[in-house]
Amino acid sequence: MFKGIVITQADGENHAILRDIDDHELMEGNVCIDVAYSTLNYKDALAITGKGPVVRRFPMVPGIDLAGTVTASQHPRYQAGDNVVLNGWGVGEFHWGGLAQKAVVNGDWLILLPKGLSEYQCMAIGTAGYTAALSVMALERHGLTPSDGPVLVTGANGGVGSYAIALLAKRGYSVIASTGRPEEEPFLKTLGASEIIPREALSEPGRPLVKVRWAAAIDSVGSHTLVNACAATRPEGAVASCGLAQGMDFPATVAPFILRGISLLGINSVTQPYERRIEAWGLLENTLDNTLLEAISRTIPLEEVISHANALLEGKVRGRLVVDVNR
Repeated sequence: MFKGIVITQADGENHAILRDIDDHELMEGNVCIDVAYSTLNYKDALAITGKGPVVRRFPMVPGIDLAGTVTASQHPRYQAGDNVVLNGWGVGEFHWGGLAQKAVVNGDWLILLPKGLSEYQCMAIGTAGYTAALSVMALERHGLTPSDGPVLVTGANGGVGSYAIALLAKRGYSVIASTGRPEEEPFLKTLGASEIIPREALSEPGRPLVKVRWAAAIDSVGSHTLVNACAATRPEGAVASCGLAQGMDFPATVAPFILRGISLLGINSVTQPYERRIEAWGLLENTLDNTLLEAISRTIPLEEVISHANALLEGKVRGRLVVDVNR
């Protein structure tokens, strides 16, 4: 027996509880893991509260991230004793995830723990930091360099936003951070933001094109915010779209694309190929420092996950929540 959060559905509503789970309940897979840490992400909060159609089968253990130790493996890349990390691949949606003390998964979804990072640090980074890294990589593949001008980061106080600011600043970019919490300006500047703008400046319907303000953007918000980010991007610039905190809609015109030639880069953090996952984690390992990870994250025990889910959806959580599943 081990402890985990289990979501069930009755009368169309999700119900999440922390309970004992029998080993025989685990789903099929070729790698068994003793989980050390997981995280509480926006998607996990939607699943736990039932405020978004995240869970595709019931019962479900949420948790789209995990880090732990392999206890048994039938996968050629891993053996007992290996420390591993998992992000995405439908865990917490189609397959039981990381918010439990044990997991059985497909080894193709894993990578070895980066040598320069601990299990805790990998979860302090988690899918949020990993998504931020993929976004930076996409912009730089497009040709972005620090000399091109500032980069906008929306949803700046969230996990993706926090890590995007930190990564960009460490790589020499000037960062404009958009936030709905002006009181967090000192924190955002500590991360590396050079300018703070209010969320309201981007969240309302705007004009198809406005004066150029940035060379590129990383947007985790969607809807009107993404539209306005595109409208102020320089000619031949790019916007990396990686989230939908404001909404999944994109109420835009084609003007920025056909009159300025900007590119909208979609960021899929769920099913990236193995080589790109290694590249992204290498970027994170070589760029971030321990002090930064401590500033962006804090730890909660497994028993507090459910109570924190609503606060996360309401934008009341700064940075990352790391879950110690054995507390």
